[in-house]
Amino acid sequence: MLLIAKAALGVTAAVALTTAYVFHEGVIRVDVDESRSGGSHVHVWVPATAVSAGLRLTPRHHLQEAAAQVRPYLPLLRELSKELQKYPNAEFVDVRDSEDHVLITMREGKLSIDVVSDSEKVHVALPVETIADVADRLEDAAPGI
Repeated sequence: MLLIAKAALGVTAAVALTTAYVFHEGVIRVDVDESRSGGSHVHVWVPATAVSAGLRLTPRHHLQEAAAQVRPYLPLLRELSKELQKYPNAEFVDVRDSEDHVLITMREGKLSIDVVSDSEKVHVALPVETIADVADRLEDAAPGI
């Protein structure tokens, strides 16, 4: 009986540590709701660690192709991720008209993009560390930048 209790404790600890590691970078959230009848409602929450893992598992030649395509923008992406970390809670863009509203903010270290119109609502939240990690991986795949 004691052996079963020790095994259960070990499994519980392993699951807790794995969960903590997977979610330590935060969560990427994408919510899309269409207001029309029969409209789609898509809600995706993915651990940001999945992006890092995906970039590590992507075949090198595919990563090099992607890096070649975004090469002119990599320095901008790198600086953007550094500068956004300086503003953990800030409002960058707030545009309204009679039908639409676009809001781009930093909330608790996440870049948040909210678009609300008569026909749909789109909300995206992305940890800044994920942007920096993507820039790092692409720069590693495209040396000379």
